[in-house]
Amino acid sequence: MHTQLRKIGNSKGIIIPAALIESCALNDEVELRIEGKSLVIESIKKPRAGWFDGYKTESVETKWNDILPDDVSDEWQW
Repeated sequence: MHTQLRKIGNSKGIIIPAALIESCALNDEVELRIEGKSLVIESIKKPRAGWFDGYKTESVETKWNDILPDDVSDEWQW
């Protein structure tokens, strides 16, 4: 794909088509770096993003019931 640099104040910029932004999963903030003579634009990856996406709290509560026998849990004050 060819595009042109556009003057933006004292800098230059490009318009990235929405289809490219979506296919590359670019967010509002991106990281720019130079590799050789190429400019690489990458989405900033948030640390720990998605760690709890599949987390189900209801399954965790029932797991404790399987671990502690009934006679032991009666001795504890909760």
